[in-house]
Amino acid sequence: MTLEDYNDFCGSLPQAEHVVQWGGAHVWKVGGKVFAICFAKHEPLRFTFKATDIGYEVMKDLPGLRPAPYMAARGMKWIQHYDAPGLSDDELKEHFEASYEMAIERLTKKKKAELGL
Repeated sequence: MTLEDYNDFCGSLPQAEHVVQWGGAHVWKVGGKVFAICFAKHEPLRFTFKATDIGYEVMKDLPGLRPAPYMAARGMKWIQHYDAPGLSDDELKEHFEASYEMAIERLTKKKKAELGL
């Protein structure tokens, strides 16, 4: 997946907001909650997303995937796709969307209403 593909997909999700922070990382948020990160300084690109408890356990040891540095060390269930074979573009999109949905679940009712979600 290219950086442009990543940004186009995440930008297509309702109320998703893009910011570049943390030394050039392309971060996508909804309602202020992060759901996807791309570390564009690395080659290949490193994509990071929130996973369910079961998804985390399944993916954390797959080739090209690992617990996301920093986040997983703090007990958060985030996965980083950092190398081949990893996930296909379609699988990455599915995980970005699932992470987006998990971020929405953490928003208050008031915030969801403000965003029309």
